[in-house]
Amino acid sequence: MPLSTQEIKPTFDQTGFVIIPNLFSREEAMQMKTEMQRIIAEVREAAMQAGQSPESILPSGVYVGLAARSEFYRRLVADQRLLEVLTLLIGPQVEFLSDKAVFKNDRTTFSSPWHQDWPYWQGDHKISVWIALDDVTPENGCLKLLPGSHQQVAIHDGDASDGFGFAHRLAPEALDESRAATAALEAGGAAFFHDLTLHASYPNTTGRDRWVWIPTYRDAVNDDPPYSWAVAARIVSGG
Repeated sequence: MPLSTQEIKPTFDQTGFVIIPNLFSREEAMQMKTEMQRIIAEVREAAMQAGQSPESILPSGVYVGLAARSEFYRRLVADQRLLEVLTLLIGPQVEFLSDKAVFKNDRTTFSSPWHQDWPYWQGDHKISVWIALDDVTPENGCLKLLPGSHQQVAIHDGDASDGFGFAHRLAPEALDESRAATAALEAGGAAFFHDLTLHASYPNTTGRDRWVWIPTYRDAVNDDPPYSWAVAARIVSGG
């Protein structure tokens, strides 16, 4: 059953995340995916023109900076449905920082390891929104989150030598995965999560695409250092 407006903030405070099914329609999710794929194709073509091999382009299945390249995404980061939830969680003054595409396909199938986002940027705490652009299940790589893990910084001592990024990751034996919540979602559904919430994803074992859009936000009132990757940052509520 979907959460009521009154339940969103208490649930987030307790667990470190809140899941909102059908935040966007299936048709809107398809539009997001189409524009995302256009950008990725453009990035790949430019890289190949510069002499890179196809295998070396975006090997981790992550591309940062959609809103910096696309008017479609610049508008979308300030969508009222996102802001209605974010203002409940953050407060009235919300700043968009950056967004990224995360995709798995028949070549990019690996599972994302358990990690927190905060060690990558530090500073003020932030909220990211994991938005499914395809129906997502454990079979094709949906998100999983550890309730209550946002209360402290974890010890990130996992092996990051596989070449897929995630330098700050936990060793598999460092947590009880049976406590994890699985965020299976229809296209257009979203999970809002704190940057200390431990999360990971299942591998994609289906051989089919699984595309996700992840914008990140913060409380514009709080001090925070500048970030080189936040090239499209702007106040989206209360400015």
